[in-house]
Parts: sequence; C-alpha cells; structure tokens
Amino acid sequence: MTNNAPNGAFVIDVRDPGRRVGHMKELALDLAAPHDIGTAVIGVVAGSDIHLDLTLQAVGEGVLVTGTAVVPIVGECSRCLAEIRYDEDIDLAALFSYQPTDARGRVIEPDEDADEENLWVVDDRVDLETTLTDAVVLDLPLAPLCRPDCPGLCPQCGAPLAEDPGHSHPAHDPRWEALARLSQPPGEGGPEAKED
Repeated sequence: MTNNAPNGAFVIDVRDPGRRVGHMKELALDLAAPHDIGTAVIGVVAGSDIHLDLTLQAVGEGVLVTGTAVVPIVGECSRCLAEIRYDEDIDLAALFSYQPTDARGRVIEPDEDADEENLWVVDDRVDLETTLTDAVVLDLPLAPLCRPDCPGLCPQCGAPLAEDPGHSHPAHDPRWEALARLSQPPGEGGPEAKED
C-alpha cells in the first residue's frame, strides 16, 4: 500500500497544510531529475534541474498537489536527426489519499482487489516522482521535430535539406535508361522509325 519512497528527492512534507480542509501551502523547489525520463529519442536527462511551483491543498480524503514543473527537454529530430533542446512547462495534478486506519489509528492493508495505482500520504509525506514522470512522458511528442517545417534528410546522400534547400541530385537511374530512349526522336538514340 505504501507506494511512496520514504526518502526520494521528490518526497514532499505535507504536515502543513495538514488535515485542515481548505488550507493551502505554496512551494517553489529546484530538484534534480532522479533518472532519465522519456523515450529513446526525447526526454529529460538524469540530473537535469527541474523547477517546481506547487500548491498543496488539504481536502477531505487527502492532499491535492497541483502546479507546474519546468523541465529541460533534450532529444533528436525525427526527420533530420538534429539535436533538440528546450524547456517545457508541465502541468501537475495529483490527489494523494490518506491511508485508511482502524479505530486505533493503525493502517489497514488493502484487500487484493484494491486499486494499486492509488497515491498515498505516508508519514505526512508524498512522493511526486511518479506523478512527474507520467506527466512528462505524456507531454512529449511522439515524433519530435527541430522545427514544424523540417524538410529532413536527402534520401540519396543523407545531407540535411534545411542547410541547403536547393539540394538535388541528377535524376539518373540506369534501370530507366531503356525507357528514356523510347521518348527520344529517331536518330538521337530513340527507337528506329518503322518502315512501311
């Protein structure tokens, strides 16, 4: 039931606002990305600085955490393979529930059918790592581009077309030479004129 790591970099103390429904607390934090977040072509590199602006709000069933994370994105253009670097604002929102307890205040372990995706307040702390990771991955483009109109690479030589917009190769393919000769007039390599 305790999905939260007790001592991770993204563990936040929520004793204030505590359990006073409606009370809020604002936090600004600068933390290092705990691990690579993203896909093979784009994401946040482990150790990168992440800035968080958060609001912690006590609600009846737990603590609602909302805010934004500014994350440095590094990747590779899916068309021309150029490096991509930019900062992205990621919206965060997660409800961390208080663990159910019995009349004596002891934590009640959930039954086997309980939702294991719940986020929990554990020892007055919440772990934002999973929330941040999920939000970043969902925000990343499936096919990142260095610019919306990136022309990509030349299919023949692999040169970046953005660097040389007029880049071209002679349209010479020896497999089509016989067909090209058919379109030429007789005497210039074209087919011989038919005799009556």
